[in-house]
Amino acid sequence: MGVEERPKPVAGNGEVLIRTIATGICGSDIHGYTGHNGRRHPGQVMGHETVGVVAQHGPGTDSAIPLGTVVTVNPQLRAGPDGRARVLGVNPEISSAFAEFFVVPVENVIALPPGMTVEHGALVEPLAVGFHAARRGGVTAGSRVLVIGAGPIGLACVIAARRLGATHVIVSEPVAQRRSRAEQLDATVVDPTVDDVAETCRREGGVDVAIDAVGSATTIATALESVSSGGIVSLVGMASPMIQLPAYAISVSERTIVGSFCYTADEFRETTEWAAGEPALLDRLIDDRVSFDEADAAFTALAGDDASSTSKVLVYAGGLPR
Repeated sequence: MGVEERPKPVAGNGEVLIRTIATGICGSDIHGYTGHNGRRHPGQVMGHETVGVVAQHGPGTDSAIPLGTVVTVNPQLRAGPDGRARVLGVNPEISSAFAEFFVVPVENVIALPPGMTVEHGALVEPLAVGFHAARRGGVTAGSRVLVIGAGPIGLACVIAARRLGATHVIVSEPVAQRRSRAEQLDATVVDPTVDDVAETCRREGGVDVAIDAVGSATTIATALESVSSGGIVSLVGMASPMIQLPAYAISVSERTIVGSFCYTADEFRETTEWAAGEPALLDRLIDDRVSFDEADAAFTALAGDDASSTSKVLVYAGGLPR
């Protein structure tokens, strides 16, 4: 990774220019950095978990949102001329939020509620991912839930399950530091390298929904074995593009697997409003803040052993907060 001078973008029709404040490093950014997933490309400006300020109006947007408004950004953009979906920070032709400035359609910006901690705007996107995964799994008031994996998205799923009224949440995670984070969110934790996750779920009274925030053959099998007959497994993790499934665990016990990817526009907006009322909770999710010049070292660390003990690192575009 490098820091380069590039031309300042200009907002076009229906777009606004955003001056970036901070952007979170996502697991998918790390996979792009290492070349693991093939969805990022050399020379690309990544970044989609972001908060910034409206700095310029493109034609047709003057009355939509005032200059100087602090906003978060829904990175799911309208389809391009070819009809294909576009995502800020994923499509290589779009210069995204690991930059001082970027442009985005005005309908994708959401003003932060009054009094909301500014940097928490960069957490809305992963929190919305977790919220959608919990909803896809059918989590409602009174649900009993298993979450597999306690990385940033797994923790977002735990938070979402509680937000939707789950009465009991169990988290399977092999890394001690991550189990500790899940415990701080009032979850019952289990180490899958030591204990039988499915047996733990049965001993704890069973689970109606399992959310796999890892996405491997091993974890999807654990989810299917652990959820009660007739239960739902929500697959949001993307560790493996191809996995084998234990077919009998699905058919004989009539379990359902649903996929989960991103969120709806309403869920993103609802999560922004909800996040404004949870400053202490969101503070606990941020591990570090780095400058542009420190970003490469942060990516290198997150691609290595440090990833196991880190939740979220924010890259600040205009200097670190005091």
